[in-house]
This record gives sequence, C-alpha cells and structure tokens, in this order.
Amino acid sequence: MKKVTWPKHSVLGIAIVATWLTTYIGYISSFNMKIDNMMQEFILFINPLSFLLFIYGIALFIKSTKRRNIYIFSVSLITSIIMFSNAVFYRFFSDFITLPLLFQTNNFGDLSSSVVANIHVWDIFFFSDVIIIALALKFINERESVLSQRSIGRKLYFVVTATILMVNLGLAEAQRPQLLTRSFDRELLVKNIGTYNYHIYDFFIQSKTHAQRALADGSELSEVANYVNANYAEPDPEMFGVAKGRNVIFVSLESLQNFVINNEMNGYEISPFLNELTRDPDTFYFDNFYHQTGLGKTSDSEFIMENSLYGRNGGAVFFTNSGNTFNSMSEKLGDNGYFTSVMHANNRSFWNRDIMYQALGIQKFYDVESYEIGEGQAVNWGMKDIPFLEQSVELMKEMPQPFSTRVITLTNHHPFDLDEEDMIIPQYDSNSKTLNKYFQTVRYMDEAIKIFFDDLKESGIYDNSIIVMYGDHYGISENHNKAMGMYMDKEITPFDDVELQKVPFFIHIPGYGEGKTSNELSGQMDIRPTVLHLLGIDTKEDMQMGADVFSPDHEPFVIFRDGRLVTENNIYAHDVCYDIQTGEVETDEEACEPYIERATTELGYSDLIINGDLLRFSEEDGEESKVEMH
Repeated sequence: MKKVTWPKHSVLGIAIVATWLTTYIGYISSFNMKIDNMMQEFILFINPLSFLLFIYGIALFIKSTKRRNIYIFSVSLITSIIMFSNAVFYRFFSDFITLPLLFQTNNFGDLSSSVVANIHVWDIFFFSDVIIIALALKFINERESVLSQRSIGRKLYFVVTATILMVNLGLAEAQRPQLLTRSFDRELLVKNIGTYNYHIYDFFIQSKTHAQRALADGSELSEVANYVNANYAEPDPEMFGVAKGRNVIFVSLESLQNFVINNEMNGYEISPFLNELTRDPDTFYFDNFYHQTGLGKTSDSEFIMENSLYGRNGGAVFFTNSGNTFNSMSEKLGDNGYFTSVMHANNRSFWNRDIMYQALGIQKFYDVESYEIGEGQAVNWGMKDIPFLEQSVELMKEMPQPFSTRVITLTNHHPFDLDEEDMIIPQYDSNSKTLNKYFQTVRYMDEAIKIFFDDLKESGIYDNSIIVMYGDHYGISENHNKAMGMYMDKEITPFDDVELQKVPFFIHIPGYGEGKTSNELSGQMDIRPTVLHLLGIDTKEDMQMGADVFSPDHEPFVIFRDGRLVTENNIYAHDVCYDIQTGEVETDEEACEPYIERATTELGYSDLIINGDLLRFSEEDGEESKVEMH
C-alpha cells in the first residue's frame, strides 16, 4: 500500500493524541479514583498532556527521520508499559508503583501468582497507542518544512507545553492545597499531576530521602524525642507485668480483616474458633483495631510491631532501610533474657527478611529450610498453615525459655487458592472471584489456629506463654467494593473503606480469667508498648509512637500511612471529614483539622527517624546481632 503524504510532524501529533487518550481512558477504566466534580475530571483529562508534549517533543530535535520515528515508537511503548504495570499493581495494592518497589526484583518470583491473577485480557488496550503509532509510521509520509519555520515552531511548542503544565499545577493546587508537600496519598498525586509526572516526582522524593541520611547529624533527634515523650502513656499498674517471664508467641494472621469475625457467609460461620476466642475469659479481643501498613504489607506490619514506627511512604522499609539502627522489640526482649526468633515457611530473602532481621536483633530465623513440606502440603504462596503451625510447635519445644517468636501464616493470601480437600465451606457467590475464595481461606486459617492452640496445650508450652494475634493487613482491596457492597448489603463509601481496614487483635493470657472485648480505638503501632508492658518491661525511654492500649492515658487516635485517620468522633479520608456515628460528612468543618495537622507531624517525624537513620545517634549501642538461618 502506497504511503500518504501528510504535513510535517503528523506522526508526532498522532502519537501525542493517541497516548493522551489511551492514558485518560486507562485512568477511568482501570483505576478506582474518586472524582468529586467536573473540575477534577478536567484535571484528570489534561494531566498527562504536559509530560507527553515534552517527552515526545524531544523528537523535534532529532534530524534523522528514521531515528526520530524509532524514538517516538519507543516513547509510546515505555508509556504503555508504565500504565499497564500501574494498572496490574493497583488491582492488588490499590496504589501506584514507587521507585523502591522497582528494585525489589527478588520478590517478583514469589509474587507471580498474584501478578498473573491481576492481569486482564483487556489490558491489551494500554498498548493501543503503540499499534496506532506503528500504523502511522508505516503508512504516512511527511512533508518537509523550511528551517526558520522549524525553529519558531519548536519555541512555540515548548511555550505551550510549559503553559499547560502551569495551568495543570494551578488547578491542582486550587483543588488540593499543599499537594506536593503533603504527598502521603499517591492517588491524589496521580489524579492531579498525572501518572508520568507522579513518577518524576517520586524519583525526586526518593533522591531527597537518600540525601537526608547523608546530611543527618542527630540534631533532629531531640525534637522527635520531645514529641514522643509528650505522647507517652504510663502503663496501667494492674496490667504491667501480668505476663512477666512468660513466652510470647506472636501470630501474624495473613490478610485477615475484622469483618469476618462473629459473622457468617450464606449461613456458614466464617471463623468459629476465633469467634469463640472473643468470648474466652483468658482473651482480650480488640474489635476497633486497625492495620497501619503501606506498600510493604506484611513486612510493614512486622516493622510497625517491632518498632512502633510507620513504614515508608512509597516503599518497604525492609528493603530501603535494612542497614539502619533500630530500637526493636526483639532487641529489647533479647536484652531482657529472651530468645527471639521468627518462623515463616518462605524463602529467607523474600522482603529482604534475612538482612532486616539482623538489624532488628532477631536471633534466629526459621525459614522454609527449617520445615519439611510433604506432598500436598503446599499451595499458592508456600506451606499450608496447618502443617506449618504443627511443625512450628515442634520447633518451639527446642527453644530456650523464655522465648519470643513470631509465626507468619501464609495460606490466606491473594489470590486465595485452596486445594479441594481444604475447602471447609463453599465459595461465596458475588461477581468477585477474589472475595468468593477469601471466605474459604479464612475458614481454613481459623481451623489451623484451632489446631495450633491444641498443639501448644499438648506440648506443655501453652500455660507459660501469652499468644498475641493480629491481622497483618487487608485482604480485600477497594477494587472489590462492588462485591463487598453485595456482602454487606450497602454501597461502600470512602468512610466504609476506612472501617474495613479494621483487623482483629487478640491477646490471650492462659489462666488470666479477666479478659474481655475492648472497643478501645487502637492500631498496630500500639502492639509494641502494650506487649512489653504486659511482660513488665519499661518503654519510657524508647523512641516509639504507639501507646499501651491498657493505659488510662491511651489516646484513641489512629493514623494511616496515606494520611487517613480515625478519632473517637471522626474519620478523615480523601479530603473529607466524616462523622463516625452516622458515616455522613461532618457538619463541623474544623472537626478534623487539628488531627490532620497532628497526623502530618507524626508521619513526618517517623520518616525523619527512618530516612535519616537517627537512632544511630542515640546513646544506645545499636550493635547488630547475628541471625542464625535454619
């Protein structure tokens, strides 16, 4: 077929428009971003344009037609890959990719099942601009223009590009003041400045973070310490030391959200053993408890529990800061005569655990090599919970006492696959395969915990231990809100989505007899001081931001890594303050303001500690212990 002659730079124009429209349609079809008004819709529409005009515009300086065409095609392919990758990532994490995550390549093999489950056949759409540009390059012949026209045209082109960028930023700032200085919420950044500009901004932030450590001199530590001391909650004298000298067994309940507790699915009890535990006189069950993880998910929950500090905004601390000095709970327990360990039937390098556990002062890591995985004992992400917990109890028998160990379950993990023989209840019947299977894997994990308790009793370990169990992060993301709405018989709003971030928190003290269900508003940041105080270990001098949930001074206030927050009276999410009783927008416009400021301060101080590695300047030794791998 003969080439058709078009004006000069027609292919460039087609490329810009094709990628622009592909990006915008991708926004509205693949990302669950809340748009409140026409101005936000307009900003979403124009925000890819300034970047695309600039990056494609570099082709104007390439004299060779062949090289120019190769460049234009390459840009379209790279932008398509960026959008496709973010879409797949968003379906699992309800968030956008950050620079540190791109370097976590040794996790990709383990994540493969979750990645494949989130690739849809219609994702080919993200490459439609590549196809259009390839056809344009094949069938369009461009006329040449005179040199003077080229020079004037280039200048005008980039003036227009800069103008569009300024208009975009001005409108975004009007919609969301301090957008670039209060950047905890990546979705807000993408909605306002676009995916491509967001990634440039992310690169700037990560570079700034690395510079923070290089420039830190410890002077910031006193300011943070003053904040921490001002918010310290004195332990309840009646609870302090009630479990002194006992073993501590932490159980990380993979992806377990609180909505399944004391609940049913089509007449089937979802978690009968955990339900029973909520009424056990030896158990404190907290039903108003939130996970506070970010993109690090399970590793973030580990980090928060160990340090009572927030995870990194945009990456996993286990990767980005494994060389830091920490004042971890494991190190504190080790200093008080405890043998410390983690038990997890996965590769030692996943989430960089083998390196990070050294920084946290954990003495032994029982990884997948410590377990015998027989035929039919593995599914999805690794060893099934029942045989894993059974073998873990056997390993605990050999541990010197008192010991502290963290047991990390695996089976209730996306994509929530189970072998048929492990399906105790049938699937749910919504339009979401993820939610449908979730109830089955929760029921299996519940059965595994029941067997675990029985095995601990038979082993003789149970009576001299306390068992602390917590949901590590959500299992059902916002992308399944329609199915969740069907299950809960209501439309899921941003208010409801915050409520769904509640995870169960159990403290089981055999023989105590005075347990109860507590409605105290709390979160994962509170685990460290709470457990240490129960063991009779003082934390007043520790650089921690959580507080003992049993303390009369405990403040009912939970901050999320993305800047959302919960107080006794309000929930703040996506720039809206809600009344916690009604779920409606708060009539008092100032109700959330002091807490928003406080959340910004606290998250900032936590980032300062981590990014600047400030604890290396503290008076404590910070000497790293060695982790023995088995």
